[in-house]
Amino acid sequence: MREGSKPFVLDTSAVFCLKDNEEGAEVVKKILEQAGKERRVYVSFVSLTEYFYVVYRESSREEAYRAYLELKMLPLQIVESDEPLRLTAGEIKANFSMSFADAWVAATAEHLQAELVHKDSEFEVLGNRIILKGLPHNKR
Repeated sequence: MREGSKPFVLDTSAVFCLKDNEEGAEVVKKILEQAGKERRVYVSFVSLTEYFYVVYRESSREEAYRAYLELKMLPLQIVESDEPLRLTAGEIKANFSMSFADAWVAATAEHLQAELVHKDSEFEVLGNRIILKGLPHNKR
């Protein structure tokens, strides 16, 4: 891995961008190609949960499990909860108007000093706090 290259954190919207081959999917594919070689690529545990329940709700239980297992096969490092991360997510949620899941994802990016890859305009308020790599905005 090259020194000085910031890691990436994929928001759930970036994962869906890839799954649904939306505009911006090529950017996510390139990021995943760098995983482990040039940069580390992370995903929050909360994004895994969100991904699973959205696919379940929009499709079926079987499809949700299949999509979840496919996601876990990607070269992503899963970030689980710990106390510092919980407190940062709580602080972000208290101070910014965003969803609970997005607060977790933002806290993950902040803790890892990573670039947050997303399609969600909710993150724009954090532009002075974390590095954002916006994809064409989400239509969901």
